[in-house]
Amino acid sequence: MLQFLKDWSIKRSGWLLLLISAVGLELTALYFQHGMALQPCVMCIYERIAVLGIAFAGFIGCLAPHFLVVRLFALAIGLWGAIKGLLIALEHMDLQMNPAPWKICPIIPNFPQTLPLHEWFPFIFKPTGSCSEISWQWLGLTMVQWLVVAFSIYTLVLVLVLLSQIKKNTHNRDIFH
Repeated sequence: MLQFLKDWSIKRSGWLLLLISAVGLELTALYFQHGMALQPCVMCIYERIAVLGIAFAGFIGCLAPHFLVVRLFALAIGLWGAIKGLLIALEHMDLQMNPAPWKICPIIPNFPQTLPLHEWFPFIFKPTGSCSEISWQWLGLTMVQWLVVAFSIYTLVLVLVLLSQIKKNTHNRDIFH
């Protein structure tokens, strides 16, 4: 399996799959916000940024997948996005499953002053909802629980791809093969 993952990481198609899946999640979030009128909270916005980090990793990996340093850089970005997104989603799930008056999320996102995404791109990054509100479910799971599943899968796959990078290539390089 590690050889399979290493082979995919050397091809653009593996990184393109990562990019397309993350962009698909972003587009789904925008559909929920603008098409279904579900209001994102601050935690939702942070989760979107983590997914954008994964998409950026897919883009970087697509640029030059044959170079180990590019793959490792893309994997570092992707793992950061997946792990950070998983931690945020778990915290968000705790806010939804165990609501309490002292457990609230902020109203305004805590972006750096030099990067106020909620002011530059309010249609994507401006939170207007409550973190403890459950406004959508599918197959008995909330949106946040689905994000925990998605970030867990991203984390697992990216860790396995990272581990595959240390595996020696077993392809026979014989000229007469």
